[in-house]
Amino acid sequence: MANSSLEDDKLLVSQLKQDDGHAFNKMFNTYWQPLFTSAFNLLKDKKICEEIVQDVFIGIWKNRKNLEIKVSLENYLFSSVRYQVFNQFRKNRKNLRPELFENLEQRCTYENPESEILYKELAQKVDAVVEELPKKCRAVYKMSRDEQLSHKEISSRLNISPKTVENHITKALFVLRTSIGGLLGLVFISALPF
Repeated sequence: MANSSLEDDKLLVSQLKQDDGHAFNKMFNTYWQPLFTSAFNLLKDKKICEEIVQDVFIGIWKNRKNLEIKVSLENYLFSSVRYQVFNQFRKNRKNLRPELFENLEQRCTYENPESEILYKELAQKVDAVVEELPKKCRAVYKMSRDEQLSHKEISSRLNISPKTVENHITKALFVLRTSIGGLLGLVFISALPF
């Protein structure tokens, strides 16, 4: 991520207001990749993340004449991406993909105390929801997520068909999505760096 001083940011914004394409390119080249990576770490959807970052930059260019940034440019850009990612979670709450529930701790950074508190709350909620699943469904989910077993290995261990394993995992993920989708979005949004 770029470390920029407020003076450099003010100069860059001033140049943008004067329709300076070179200033816009400098900003784009400096921040595009970190913004994309930050969004992708949460959404895991390349196309949507590219669109989010592109929309943020298009918005800046369109509104460059009235651009007033009271914080660092970096904070402003990350906050803009954070807002767009939150909108994605809100719009697609029912379509959260299973991989969003995996490796939460590695993907969440604790930039502030609220992030850590929300993560711990999410982890407790996931555990509580998993414990409420029917016995066989809970066992299949835990073998898949906690022990990293394949469908075939679970099938063999529990003496059930791979299709039954798949059905149990699908059911568990559906229950998790509907139970904690909103909280998951809050945790991811709070985990985005400024």
